[in-house]
Amino acid sequence: MKLESILQYLDGYLAVSEHPDYAVALNGLQVQGPDEVGVVAVAVDASHAVIGAAGEVGADLLVVHHGLFWGGLRPLTGPHFRRVRALIDARLGLYSCHLPLDGHAEIGNCVLLARALGLELEGRFGAYQGAPIGWWGRLPEAVDADGLLTLVEAAVGGPAHLIPGGPRRIETVGVITGAGASFVPEAAAVGLDAFVTGEGPHHTHFDGMELGVHVVFGGHYATETFGVRALGEHLAGRFGLTWHFVDQPTGL
Repeated sequence: MKLESILQYLDGYLAVSEHPDYAVALNGLQVQGPDEVGVVAVAVDASHAVIGAAGEVGADLLVVHHGLFWGGLRPLTGPHFRRVRALIDARLGLYSCHLPLDGHAEIGNCVLLARALGLELEGRFGAYQGAPIGWWGRLPEAVDADGLLTLVEAAVGGPAHLIPGGPRRIETVGVITGAGASFVPEAAAVGLDAFVTGEGPHHTHFDGMELGVHVVFGGHYATETFGVRALGEHLAGRFGLTWHFVDQPTGL
């Protein structure tokens, strides 16, 4: 399949040009690859180890959630240079999709984690510059704090951390993956019982306890594997590609 056809589809399907993000360079093609694509690798991060693993499975295109250019233009030195060189040496293209993948209504990190928790979705929650990112919904049966923690750990496949600031009976839950702790005040303001995200700063503990909302950290990495996996499967089905998920957990 032509790389250009895949890029045009991705840009449109993810609404890259319409979705605000922390920097323009975070989304879209970041490093040119082969004109023909038969194998796609997907991963959360564009680390040197991930790039090497994608090359080993014969990928022509690597699609990631966290790409290369977080701080704008910077010199090609150190680890930044080694990542770019590894991509070029492997003849591996790199496509990044950050907030457009978090907030996507079908294959987004937030909607898929919310569904994995069993939520009956009722609306969007949290936005960046007016573009919705997260979701909120209602559990089919109310749970207590320990029950919520169990649901999150089952969904992310690992340990989670609970800040037990909310009510004894939990019915409504908001979800924003990754580093979404800044939305705790909004979760409290709209009356949610609990908020699930990836990670947050130290003061999030006091935010949750004093604002009256449970907060669960499921891990930045673990909460953001959903979207790239779904996107890889989606691309494979649409274009007849082989796809691989490159797993490199950070424990954070």
